[in-house]
Amino acid sequence: MSNDKLFLRQYLTATGVQIGLDNGQELRTLGESSNPLSLDWLLSDQPTAPRAANLLEVLHQQPQTIVSPAAAEFRAPVGRQEIWAAGVTYKRSEEARESESNNSTVYTRVYNAARPELFFKSLGHDAVGANDQIGIRYDATWSVPEPELVIVLNARMEVVGFTIGNDVSSRDIEGENPLYLPQAKVYEAACAVGPRIWLQPGATVWPQLKIELQIEREGKTVFSGETSTASIHRTLSDLVEYLGRCKRFPNGAFLFTGTGIVPPDNFTLQAGDVTRIRIDPIGELVNTVRVIGKR
Repeated sequence: MSNDKLFLRQYLTATGVQIGLDNGQELRTLGESSNPLSLDWLLSDQPTAPRAANLLEVLHQQPQTIVSPAAAEFRAPVGRQEIWAAGVTYKRSEEARESESNNSTVYTRVYNAARPELFFKSLGHDAVGANDQIGIRYDATWSVPEPELVIVLNARMEVVGFTIGNDVSSRDIEGENPLYLPQAKVYEAACAVGPRIWLQPGATVWPQLKIELQIEREGKTVFSGETSTASIHRTLSDLVEYLGRCKRFPNGAFLFTGTGIVPPDNFTLQAGDVTRIRIDPIGELVNTVRVIGKR
């Protein structure tokens, strides 16, 4: 049973949010109309929830009804999961963060250490999806998108699949002091995921994927770049194992895996910019930028 082109999508229906199975050609609901499957259940620690080893079998055994993608109101493919992130996993990221912090050496030490940098990014309900607006802080002067491959994990810390993430960051705030990382990373609309989850249950090594970023301003491309998952400094199993140490995720978790694409130091996002992150075969995560003001 091939899963090279099987995806989960989350969308809104008259009875609420549910997930569907996308094979690249059509979208099918999963479960009975009165009791559809949810992403929260699939990734949960409930005894009835499937393990990665039998996930595809469970999905294919569900009652399925074809849904028109054109009529579906898609949502970010995340539920009650916590979203975490790994930092300094690419050499390019280590170099950029050393530069922004006036060569403090702290990021070089993290890059070379056995223990990875892991930090909380967002709750699932705070994440925005494809075609939603991402935010930049009003009190930041240097804001950038960070395109990343995202690992989708169940409560057993088994890989279910991958999606695309945008870890929007305030580089000036983070660079001023490493302890300001939460303010640079965790704020309204700073986390985007989508458009769908590429099912790769049980994966233990990185898929070889190209990651592309394009930023548009007033209809013109002002930055583009690309990298590859082959450049990730740490193993997939290593990041997952450290995330699961001394921490339970009863609803599963999403883990951003770091960025290897960094715009030049004189670039900052502006309101109205459009970011396009492409990772095939997952697709493209497109978002428009807005400024997050005082509360």
